[in-house]
Amino acid sequence: MELKRKNRINAEFSMASMTDIIFLLLIFFMITSSAISQSAIDVKLPKADATNTSTQDPTTVTITEAGQYFINDKEIDKENLENYLINTLKTESTPTFTIRADQNTKHKDVVFVMEIAEKHKYNLAIATTQE
Repeated sequence: MELKRKNRINAEFSMASMTDIIFLLLIFFMITSSAISQSAIDVKLPKADATNTSTQDPTTVTITEAGQYFINDKEIDKENLENYLINTLKTESTPTFTIRADQNTKHKDVVFVMEIAEKHKYNLAIATTQE
């Protein structure tokens, strides 16, 4: 007498659920990574025609029209700016930072930060927007 099973177990593995999870993770990381580099300080950057855009450095010095200084969105007094910048960049192998100055910022405020970079041999970039 031959006994047959009514329910046969299928040995195939479906990848559909795994690909759904991978696509959801991909979308999540794409959305969150674009939100990381946004600064909360509103400044109007000057315009430039340069088509070669560089990657944004992790350390930014923002200068507002009123002459306030910010390092990575944290307000710093002008007297403490140099020491704070040195402490922030001391762990980097090639210390680099970006100046984000409002288009109406006084020239002397930007030059003050550029002098700090020159004095300590830091690499420097100036943020602009494209026309």
